[in-house]
Amino acid sequence: MAEVQVKDSSGKGGKVRSKKQVPHVDLTPMVDLAFLLITFFMLVTTFNKPNVMDLGLPAKPKENQKPPDTEIDLTNSISIIIGKDNRIFYHQLDRAGLTAENLKETTFDREGITKVIEQAKANAKDKDKFTVIIKPTDDAVYKNFVDILDEMAITKNEIYGITDIKPWEEAIYKQKVGETAAVNPPTK
Repeated sequence: MAEVQVKDSSGKGGKVRSKKQVPHVDLTPMVDLAFLLITFFMLVTTFNKPNVMDLGLPAKPKENQKPPDTEIDLTNSISIIIGKDNRIFYHQLDRAGLTAENLKETTFDREGITKVIEQAKANAKDKDKFTVIIKPTDDAVYKNFVDILDEMAITKNEIYGITDIKPWEEAIYKQKVGETAAVNPPTK
């Protein structure tokens, strides 16, 4: 029980007055009420669920069943390389045909990557098997990766794969990025 005590000393002699009762407030019920309210709000509060992106992964094969080897025809696919500084590159070539000049750069807008994917799909031999291969580099940001996954939904491409960039592609990518940096040196 909490009390407030007041010392009554006037310091002067004089009339004797009757002593007044010192008011005191018992704060114990208030503390109980506060703990009840805290407990109530903790129990009825819904906690935020983490935002998770569904990648639509293929079904897991059975233990004894080996998945068939899949070879993707280059005319039915496009490889997208996500680079640093919000840069994106694409090609439809194999190891022998890809050079720094053939590795093309585009943007993340409607006139950029969306148009590139739609044109590649329109020029594919078999539009039902058209595959987009997404290859983020170590320098890529997660936002750009999510933007490419959004492009798959926008362009209605249900067949796409996410894989590591091949060493020969990475060498050409670095050569391409190095060329651009040499042409446009950074300003301070």
